[in-house]
Amino acid sequence: MSKKNLLKLLDNIQEQGEETVESKRVLFIDGLNLFFRNFAMLNMVNPDGVHIGGLGGFFRSLGAMIKLIDPTEVYVIFDGVGSASNRKNIVPGYKSGRNTQRVTNWEVFEDLDDEHDSKVDQIVRVIQYLKTLPVKTVILDKVEADDIIAYLSRKVIEKPEDKSFIISSDKDFLQLVNKNIIVYRPIEKKYYTEETLQEKYKMPVKNFILYKTLLGDASDKIKGVKGLGEKGLLKKFPELSEQEMEWDDVLKICENKYKDHVVYARILQGVSDLEKNYKLMDLSNPLLDENEENYLNSVVKSKDLNYIPEQFMAFYNEDKLGGIIRNVEFWLRDNFKKFSYKK
Repeated sequence: MSKKNLLKLLDNIQEQGEETVESKRVLFIDGLNLFFRNFAMLNMVNPDGVHIGGLGGFFRSLGAMIKLIDPTEVYVIFDGVGSASNRKNIVPGYKSGRNTQRVTNWEVFEDLDDEHDSKVDQIVRVIQYLKTLPVKTVILDKVEADDIIAYLSRKVIEKPEDKSFIISSDKDFLQLVNKNIIVYRPIEKKYYTEETLQEKYKMPVKNFILYKTLLGDASDKIKGVKGLGEKGLLKKFPELSEQEMEWDDVLKICENKYKDHVVYARILQGVSDLEKNYKLMDLSNPLLDENEENYLNSVVKSKDLNYIPEQFMAFYNEDKLGGIIRNVEFWLRDNFKKFSYKK
């Protein structure tokens, strides 16, 4: 979906009645996803030779997303300490092997450890900057950003015309798409609605979790079915395009066709691992306990937001970010002042 079509969609919402004047457009930023894209892409150093691509690029991109979506509220969500532990209890190999290779090839870093230290320093600094802005920054120990975003993007919806916009390159979020939730993937520069997901993947949104379960996710070390690829999936399971399905429906198809192709037999043989995949990737049931949900509910209700532009500018000048953001004082007023309110 292009920006023009998205704006048309939003215009149609606003034309439905006067009560929609108070409708919400809530922006959810996958914080680490946004940071790492900038860290990997922007080879920028300040006058002291310190890499600032992740830090400066993060806020430049944040401002661009706010201009693009024109939200009424902004959340920035990060993985907490030990965030993968819940899923590692399901699949021990989950996300194993990450952080063992450099994500850049620039001479500014001497080695992997040097690059890692820079990542950590810049992420900590990003969070310090965010505390000066009227956005809701959310981090929970042992909880992944995916689960928090999945929960909050539905929680904030109160009226039929309310919209949640999730900004991330992580395909897992596509399973959340519905009439109220839109995903924007910066890597594609594409909005995903129910219609655009159907158009690209040739299946209803409800079936996308089955797509992920069967194909796995190499980036998270989740194995799919051997011999089954994206192109062959709909040939083996045309039903995914024809109707909404459950996991049990997939198994029934395999039971009826296991003699026809080895892929069906492999699914039946590996059903235990595949069901773990499903549980691992199913964002319709976020891995949150009652206390975590209660905390997130309090975040939604909170109206107490900071807007301290002078502190942001002090950090900006201290880090010598220079012209990484053009006209930074105007950028602050234009993007963030409208969100500054208190109870």
